[in-house]
Amino acid sequence: MPRIALIHATRVAIEPVETAAQSIWPEAEFVSILEEALSLDKAGNRVPVEQLNRRIVELARYAESHLEPDGILYTCSAFGEGIEEAARSSELPVLKPNEAMFEAALDAGNSIAMIYTFAPSANGMEREFAETAEHKGSKATLNSIYAEGAMDALRNGDADTHNRLVAEVADRAGNADAILLAHFSTAQAAGAVREKTSIPVLSSPESAVQKIKRSIENPECG
Repeated sequence: MPRIALIHATRVAIEPVETAAQSIWPEAEFVSILEEALSLDKAGNRVPVEQLNRRIVELARYAESHLEPDGILYTCSAFGEGIEEAARSSELPVLKPNEAMFEAALDAGNSIAMIYTFAPSANGMEREFAETAEHKGSKATLNSIYAEGAMDALRNGDADTHNRLVAEVADRAGNADAILLAHFSTAQAAGAVREKTSIPVLSSPESAVQKIKRSIENPECG
């Protein structure tokens, strides 16, 4: 049974990825590490970025040493640089939360919209999208749309308000070829967004689980 270590910086990301894992790869064992002070420190600018990145890398080393996983999947989109360093220094497949979703979006077209709910993650995700597009030789552009208040609602246990606020901004996607739901936690709003638009809606948990499954079952394919 393959074992995947899930590393979370917020507890609201746990259920969406566990649901996706059970649906897509029930044969695998997914185990979670939660360090939610990461997202609090990031949002509050309490510590330097370099320190946050070191903590991200240290979590990968902890997983490798104590959990003996076959792969590592991070679920928080605000720590791209730290995750990249963790991947470079690991012999295991280490995935950023959104890389698989970005790749799928580029297959959908050149005009992509992304709805995000955690403001500190936006710049890093836009950078990662641009790097993915450049790597694939795509001229795609990304329109980032902030669903203000949605993350606060979800953290307070109000998933209905979260989903409504995310869906309400979907009309700002214009004539996009695809709409991305930026975070693992945003995936639960997919149904509400699809009711508002005919544009294809992509979420990160499903894409990420599918990619890490491919990475482990068929390493040469990635």
